[in-house]
Amino acid sequence: MTKETITRILVAAVLTVAAGAPYAHAKKTPEIKPSYAWTVIEPLGLRRPAAIDTSYLNYSRLSVPSEISDAWLCTGNLGAEGENRIWMDRRDRSDFFFRDAQRAWLPDVSNTLFYNTRIPMTLLSFNTGGSKETTQDRLRGVFSGNINPKAQVGALVDYIYSKGSYANQAAKGLIWGLNGSYIGDRYEFQGFYNHYNNVNKENGGITDPLYITDPAQLQGGDPKIDSKSIPTNLNDAHSRIVGGELLLNSRYKVGHWHEERDENDSVTARVYVPVTSFIWTLNYRQARHVFVDHTVSETQKFFENTYLNPRETYDKTTYYALTNTFGISMLEGFHRLAKFGLSAYFTHQLRRYNQTADTLDHNLEGLTPFPESYTGVVPHKTENLAWAGAQLTKQHGSILTYEATGRIGIIGPAAGDVNVDGTIRTRFRLFGDTVGITAYGRFDNVHAPYLMENYRSNHFVWQNDFGKERTFEVRGTLDIPHTGTVLQAGVQNIQNHIYFGPDCLPVQHSGSVQVFSARLRQSLHFGAWHWDNTVTYQTSGDESVIPLPKLAIYSNMYVNFHIATLKVQLGVDCDYYTRYYSPLYQPALMSFCNQNETKVGNYPFINVYANMRLSKARFYVMMSHVNQGWTGNDYFVMPGYPLNPRRFQLGVSVDFAN
Repeated sequence: MTKETITRILVAAVLTVAAGAPYAHAKKTPEIKPSYAWTVIEPLGLRRPAAIDTSYLNYSRLSVPSEISDAWLCTGNLGAEGENRIWMDRRDRSDFFFRDAQRAWLPDVSNTLFYNTRIPMTLLSFNTGGSKETTQDRLRGVFSGNINPKAQVGALVDYIYSKGSYANQAAKGLIWGLNGSYIGDRYEFQGFYNHYNNVNKENGGITDPLYITDPAQLQGGDPKIDSKSIPTNLNDAHSRIVGGELLLNSRYKVGHWHEERDENDSVTARVYVPVTSFIWTLNYRQARHVFVDHTVSETQKFFENTYLNPRETYDKTTYYALTNTFGISMLEGFHRLAKFGLSAYFTHQLRRYNQTADTLDHNLEGLTPFPESYTGVVPHKTENLAWAGAQLTKQHGSILTYEATGRIGIIGPAAGDVNVDGTIRTRFRLFGDTVGITAYGRFDNVHAPYLMENYRSNHFVWQNDFGKERTFEVRGTLDIPHTGTVLQAGVQNIQNHIYFGPDCLPVQHSGSVQVFSARLRQSLHFGAWHWDNTVTYQTSGDESVIPLPKLAIYSNMYVNFHIATLKVQLGVDCDYYTRYYSPLYQPALMSFCNQNETKVGNYPFINVYANMRLSKARFYVMMSHVNQGWTGNDYFVMPGYPLNPRRFQLGVSVDFAN
């Protein structure tokens, strides 16, 4: 199915929904309870409320990579590898680090939504932009339907195909998933399976920054250049990350029936009151990373070392983790004195790693000798890990809610690990509105993931014996809806921090690094005029270990109005962060490595857009990076990787509520 066909189908759907709107409103429909959504909190399957994304406001930002963060480090393409440089929003490194660079696009437990929609819901969207040579398309569909008030099933598909604005930069990813839930009086179930298959061409960055900053110097005075004609370091290399995740969470509740009576002592209702629940959660994750490069001359020039095969590179690393958690919980609210819930649990995990085999003769010409410290990495490794933990929660209450989880490792590499985190939320009246305060804290003392200590590939090998990485963090948030103000501040102290150094090898910092962060979100409006701003300040105690832009700003100015039944948001937005020594990208590892030679930043990325909604359809038109050439040409997001040039983009999303 071509892009033009898909566009025609969705435009026809918009017109159909819009044309049918008056008739739909004229019909008398029965009252239906509001739809709602939630995500699952590991390890015991607690439910956290989530929003159903049907708003037309800022819809266009979903089509630019910088939507993910106000300081987003990436290779420039939608669906490509990236890393968040706003430290308070960063997630910890996973036990399969290749997947981390793709986290923004991949589904997992934290962002998989379950819906209770009462009536079937289908959200279908298509976004596109660029020319035929630089096209960027994304087709996404979400379905959820209730079998009855307690049970639902759902499905997800997300397809990204982007040729990229620069040579050898194409990205293609297919994600699909199935989910279901049953929330009954005695038994609860939540489960999903998500699968992803993402392929990214790896160009290693452009060969000379002057092609962006001063192309006339390289072209004999001609200042114009086609971005696709800029030479790149790699022309025949790609990465593939394939994987899936299965989650099955079951909870059986034991309690008693309570009879509600009226003033005549007649039974009006029987309500089941759960007291204790027994929980079992199964989580299975598996992933495969492949890096392929067939051009020997480029390989020898781009990579410093070649250990396994001088003729081509085919690195393959696979992994799976099977986790079982068993818990018992005393439930909140079964008695007037039971003001909180208390749980205890035991978790066992089986991990398996398979790495690139070393089968060639190491006397072959062109091979680099292994480092003296390298004694050899086994191609297959199995780990058994276990933790014991407890959880304290208060999810109901108009004034105070909280949740705290702690666990300690008792078996395998996790022995002696400690993870403790907690959140407290309170609300009170101020300025005639409800003000919210949230406090968060955590302490982690954890072992290094296996692949950060033992890894073998054609261009990188290492063996390390790292100590446990310790992190202490406290953070607070003040939310004042009356003034449109959200203030966040926090500090994080990291000891024995593990990161990729300038040679793209893992290294552990022997001391401590402290990071302070503060963020202000302020929304202003007068009538139809709105101005939303986010300002983040952060400072690192050691920029050579944790390099960060000190200031990151997102500003969005728009007017919001309607013409009859058409709602319109017309505006301009901008991302900006200060200059810093950004990490560089290593395609063979799908990872970001520190460097101290080239600074990037101090460049605004400006978009002009119009977001609209008509009945059940929302759509947008946008000119992204409209300021290209007007505010300078140093628009690199990291060394070798410039931002996308100016391009026209559009998209449509339809809510098919049956």
